[in-house]
This record gives sequence, C-alpha cells and structure tokens, in this order.
Amino acid sequence: MSKVIKAEYSGLRSIAYTFGFILFPGDPWFVSCVGCLASTRGLFYRVVPADQTFSSADYAGLFRFRIWWCGEWKEVVVDDQLPTVSNKLMFVHGANTFWPCLLEKAYAKLHGSYEALKYGTSLDCLADLTGGITESVSVGYESVHCAKIINKLLKMTTVVTAITQRQMQQRNAAEKLPNGILAGINYRVVELQKVQAKDFVDIILVWLRKPLYIDSEYKGQCEEYLHEIKDINIRLGNDQFCMPLDEFVTTFTTLEIVHLDGDTSRAETSLKSREPWHVKLWHGHWQKGVNAGGCRNHSDTFHVNPQMQLIVGEAQDMVICLSQHIVLEPRVIGFSVYQMSKPTSDVLGKSFFKINKSILNSPYSNSRQVSVRCHLEQGYFVLLPTTFEPCQEANYTLRVLSTKPIRMKLLDCVPSSMKPAIIQAPTTNDKISSYEAVFLGLADEHKTISAFELLELLETCLPNDYVKSCATLEVCRQIILALDVSFN
Repeated sequence: MSKVIKAEYSGLRSIAYTFGFILFPGDPWFVSCVGCLASTRGLFYRVVPADQTFSSADYAGLFRFRIWWCGEWKEVVVDDQLPTVSNKLMFVHGANTFWPCLLEKAYAKLHGSYEALKYGTSLDCLADLTGGITESVSVGYESVHCAKIINKLLKMTTVVTAITQRQMQQRNAAEKLPNGILAGINYRVVELQKVQAKDFVDIILVWLRKPLYIDSEYKGQCEEYLHEIKDINIRLGNDQFCMPLDEFVTTFTTLEIVHLDGDTSRAETSLKSREPWHVKLWHGHWQKGVNAGGCRNHSDTFHVNPQMQLIVGEAQDMVICLSQHIVLEPRVIGFSVYQMSKPTSDVLGKSFFKINKSILNSPYSNSRQVSVRCHLEQGYFVLLPTTFEPCQEANYTLRVLSTKPIRMKLLDCVPSSMKPAIIQAPTTNDKISSYEAVFLGLADEHKTISAFELLELLETCLPNDYVKSCATLEVCRQIILALDVSFN
C-alpha cells in the first residue's frame, strides 16, 4: 500500500548541486536526462534554483523548479511529500540527495501524474530540462562520417550525447553491454582527439563523460593510447573516459543532440568557447476555419496555414523546430519550406503552392516537437507549420536556430474595417430567407460555419460570377476574424 513521506534527510543541507550521487530505479529515460542535466552545471541551476534548503528558518516544505514548457520557462512548485510503497520511495531517488525525486515530482505535475511519465521520451525531457531544441541522429557504422558530424556539432553551442537503444522491455531494468556501457543512458560527448598508436597509426578517440550517478565503469582497452594525452589526469578527474571511434560507432546507436541558443547556453561554462546559435521564435495558434489548413495533401486549404517568411543573408546551417502545446492526445504536426524569388508582404495564394515544389519537408509526427537540421542558401523562403489534418486546433511554438542572423516575420493581411454585423435579417425579404435552408445545410449544430463553408454559401447565394469572384477565401477569413467575439 502506498503512502507519502516527507523528503527529509539529516545530512542534507540543500537540494542544490551534489556530486557523486547514484540514482535508483525509475523511468530510464528520465534517469538518463537527470544525469545529463547534472553534468552541465550552468544549465542545472537554471532548472534547480540554488537558494533552497531544508534547514533554513523560513522553510515551508515547498520547492520550486523551472522547466521549459509550452515555449517558455515555467516555474513549478511542489511540496516535500513523496509517494512510497513499504516505506520505500516508489520512483527516482538518490543515495544522498533529494533533488532528483523532487524534480521528477515537478515534471509529473506538468504531465498530470506519475503514470503519464511512462509515455515520455528522452528527447522531450532533454528539451524540457535545457530549453533547447533536440534532434536524433543515427550513428551508423561509417566512422569517418560520424566524426565529421560530431566535430561540426561540437563547434556550436550544442550538447551532444550518445545512447544505445534498450532491447529489454522492463521499465526499470538495467541493461549493460559487455564493455560496461549501459543501454538507454545518455553519455555526453566531450571531444574527438587524434592520437598516434604504437604502430604509428593515427587513432581517433571519442572522449565521453560518465553520467554522475552511474555505478558502471567502461571496460574497453584504451591504455595504449593514453600516454600521448598530456591532460590525462585532468580528464580522468572530471569523470571522462575515452573510446576508439571504431568501437564508438559499433557501441552506440544514436546521437541525441540538444541545440542551445546564445542566451540559454551563456551560463554553461563548457559551451562558452563555442559559436552560439541565433534564434527566432514565434508563438502561434491553429484555428479552425481561419488558418488550420492541414498538410500538403490538402491542396485546396494548405495555403491558409500560417506563413513565416525567412530572409537568409548568406548560406548557413539551420535547425527548425515546431513544438505543440498539447501533451494528452497530441496532433500530428510538421512543416514545409518553399523558396521565393523575392520578398513579399502579402500572403501567398493557393496557386503558388500548386506551381512550386517544396525544398524541405519535415516528417509528420504526433510527438511534442518535430525538428530538422538543414542547410539553406542565400535567398527568400516561406515556412508553413501545419497539422496533418485540416481544421485541427492547437497552440504551437516555432523556433529557427541559425549560425548567422536571419530575419523572420509572419505573412498576414490585416482585416479591413467593416460595418457592424447585422444581427437579424429582415423577415420580410423572401429572397434572403430562401437562403436559410442553404445555411442550415452547411452549419453545425450550433448554427456556425467556418471560412470554407462561408465561401461555399456565398458562391451559392451571390447573383453573378463577377460578384462571386470578389468572395475569395481570404475575404471569408477576414469576415470570420471581424465577427469573432471570443478574441481567439
């Protein structure tokens, strides 16, 4: 039978940064992300404020944490009571510290329950605990290509981790490889270093940082290369170990990457010497009948989606991330990028997207975020964030990271001023009343219609083709916006 206990510990003065702790069973992906957070001290204190103690005079049994949630840093307050079974903590807990289990409680609070965490992923959790954009890259078996990718990422304010996918299905079971590496755990990649072996052959070593809570040592054979490394004692003292690149690509299956913009990464000392990502951010909302047009499969409505114009001054790498603010029953989301010949201030019409082919399409997924790393040449582009199906509503955040400054703005038309809407049509006009049946046939049970249905109604009711040509879908959108009293 479960109950709660207070998070008290006689030898613990603060929930702040503690080295050398060991975490016990919990969701493996959360345990792994907590270890990554603990290995980046500057990012850690953004999430776990240091001015909180158990022993202060004003202790009230409450703790606060900061988590990146729905496109902004959100402060979450929890009490000091934790669930137990047989007087033992049920979820993540440490041998000599309580901040991991209190952080898990704050994270579960945002998700609605501890039970909801079992559906989480390490990529989402890394994004929530760092405020960055996450990306997954398959390692493959080509060591030269893998080294090229890692070297490129380590030049930017990017945290690179390597993980081996778990084969076991047990939720809390540990899975250890023959060389001592734990599957399902993120190991941070620190550096690639070229050394010369005894036979004068150049070897590339991958330096990794062991997660601070892991009680498992790497058992590989690297001693023959260590005599070439001058700062070996400093590296080993910082919980680092090295692995030959050829063994690295056969041990790890995936690189899980966190891209951080300049402001977010400023507090992390290990990233200060790197080039910062520049960020552009937009908070938006898909609204039925206004700008929820669905993916490219729906060619008649695709163009009504939000259109973001990107002006790229020089060729560069970018990371585009679309995240939705729905945790339970998320939408299937994605985005497309088209190139334009010149900048514009007007919304692009249906014909543009039927004639032109997209240069970049993200995968569509019901995950909380979809991100793509790409290279764009100098020029003008339009980016459309969409749901897969039309008429699906959700809030979203669009972030674009770039190596050089770019310009981004929303293409939209301002609704023209209109006279007050007529509340009730004259009942004496037989011509107007005859259209009521058409309206009722299109309207829902609340007697409301969307912009698409309004367009169909006007095409039916307007007297001639010239007048009908004035009733475009954009005009119908303006009418809907002008009459929307809910201010959504």
